[in-house]
Formats: sequence, C-alpha cells, structure tokens
Amino acid sequence: MKTTFKATFLTVALSSAFALTGCGHEELSNDLTEQETSIKNSLAQKIIPLADCIAPGWASQNGGTTGGGTAAETTVSTYAQLKAAIENTSIKVIKVTGTITITTRLSFQDQTGKTLYGAPGAKLVSTNQTKDGSGIINIKRCNNIIIRNLIFEGPGAYDTDGWDNAILDDCRNVWIDHCEFRDGVDGNFDIKNKSDYITVSYTKFHYLKAPKPGGSGGTDDHRFSNLIGSSDTATTDAGKLNVTFVRCWWAPGCRERMPRVRFGKIHILNSYFNSSVSNKCIAAGVQANILVERNVFENVKEPINLMSGFTAVTQTGSSFINVTGNTSGSGTAFTPPYSIAKLNVGDVKADVTANAGATLSGNVCDAF
Repeated sequence: MKTTFKATFLTVALSSAFALTGCGHEELSNDLTEQETSIKNSLAQKIIPLADCIAPGWASQNGGTTGGGTAAETTVSTYAQLKAAIENTSIKVIKVTGTITITTRLSFQDQTGKTLYGAPGAKLVSTNQTKDGSGIINIKRCNNIIIRNLIFEGPGAYDTDGWDNAILDDCRNVWIDHCEFRDGVDGNFDIKNKSDYITVSYTKFHYLKAPKPGGSGGTDDHRFSNLIGSSDTATTDAGKLNVTFVRCWWAPGCRERMPRVRFGKIHILNSYFNSSVSNKCIAAGVQANILVERNVFENVKEPINLMSGFTAVTQTGSSFINVTGNTSGSGTAFTPPYSIAKLNVGDVKADVTANAGATLSGNVCDAF
C-alpha cells in the first residue's frame, strides 16, 4: 500500500466517519479524536488486505462474503489470460492490469470463493452491439464472489435485446465494490434469477456515448442502467434478490432503471443521482420492497416511480434538489437485518463523487 493511499484512506475514513461496524455517523463523530488516533496507529502497523474487510449490507448475511481471501494472485493482461483464469476453479484471486478487449463474452459459472479485481486503471471493454455478441461478463450459479476496482465499458446503448456489461444470474453472496459500469448495450449491470445477498458499494453507473436508435427492441434511447428481477412472471425470485446499494452514483447519461426492481428487499443508502436526462430513477415493480434512505437526487425527473404490484417503498431522510415528479414512498418497507453506518445526507454528494468508481489502488480495504 502506497503512502498516498494511506493518506486517502485516512481522509475518507475521518471525513465521513464511516466504518461498517454498526455505528451511526452521529455516534462516530463524538469520538472522532479517539478514532483518528486509532486509525493512524493501525495504518502505521499494517496493510489491511481485502480478506480482512467485512462486506457491508446484504452481502454480510448468509455467512458473509470473503471472495478468494488471501489466496495467491494470478495477474492477467490479455483476453486469453483472463478467460483462462475466470474459467479455472483453482484460481481464487485474479488481478487485471491494463485494458482488455472482450472478444467473446466471458462466462463465469459454478464457482465459489473468488475475487476479481483491477489494478489502477484496469478496464474491460466490449465494442459489440449485437444481440448475441454483446456483453462483457455473465456470472452464473456462483457463490461468495468479490469484484472490485474494475471499469466495465460497453459500446453504448442499443435496444437489440442484447446483453448488459455484467449480469448476476442465480448467484449468492456477491460484493461489487468500487467498480464503474458505463455504456452497456442493454444495460450496465443486472441482477436476476434468484440471486441473493448482494451488495453494491461505491460503484458508478453512467453513459458517455449517445444511444443508438432503431434497435429491434423498439426503444431508441435504452440507457437503462440496472434491472433487479427480469420478469413479473419470475415468481421463483420471491424472497430472493435482496440487494444493498450503498454510496453508489447514478451519474449523467442514465435514462431509467436506477434501479428498476421486482421482488426482493432493496436498500438504497447514501447514494447520489444526478442524470439530467432521466425519465425516472428508482422504479418499484411487482413485489418490490425498497428502503430509500439518505440519498441525494439532483436535477432528475421522477426520483421514485411507484409502479403496480409493489409491496412497500419507504423514503426517509433524502434530499431533493431541482427535481420533478414523485419523491414519496408508499407503505412501510422492511427493516434491514444488518447494521450499517450512515452518512448524514449533507455529506453524501461530496463523498460519493470523490470515491465512487474504480478509485482504489487495488485489492485493499478502504473506508469500508
């Protein structure tokens, strides 16, 4: 760990007073001097490996999420190397370096206990906009997976009923941390088919490229970022799809699905929404049970879209700046079974815009 990263770690930890130990921001601020001394001493003594981090939110449940732990790393810099490492069940920690062009969508299936992370600037890129050839990675029937500090870049939105940059399909205990998903063909990152105990933290979703019109799906602007639950008729999802989004950023270019939810208990905490091209942000569909807590919505339309068939949506403590459309929930959402520290809403924008995305030095703990 470089000295600069230690300084960044200390700055983030102290400025946001954020340690996922079940203590609130208000409690932490009272003991800031004591914590500052403790953090300085800790950083002076050791580097904290990811294996010692505790996944926040839903990924902390069901035994927790540790990924590949302290297993030896395999470093990859080409598509062939990455594909081989992804498919090899004996490789538990993969370090991606440089930019890798995805020539054929990666298939990450039937594995347990694995970490995929990027060195600074690591990027996985797809240029394929076709229905069958699009997408970067399909993660299916996997358990205890960590993906962090990676940029996933697609060729831009085009409604061909194609693939997202990344998909979780029938997976459990997955922690997506400090990643960036941009310009997916069908979407940026979807979670479906009984996937459960998922946390997405400090992750940025956006679109830099203009949408391509005229696709076979019929939507000329399909910059639809995140879908949870693929269909109203996928009733096996009921009781699953429990997902935490914490300190995430739905940035400029996102049109809809931030996220669009069916089933599951979804906790959206301390996140920032500022896409001025939005039609709607959070969308609650069939059996959606959503807790929207201490987020910032700025220059967006329809922060909370109440569709038909949702169970409950609770909005509490969020900030709405120059928005139009609905800002209220309906009913009483679930109470999370986990403890998680919470930023004051006034601190959310600065923290998220400074830290969301692939902003780490690698496979190391930060303020989490």
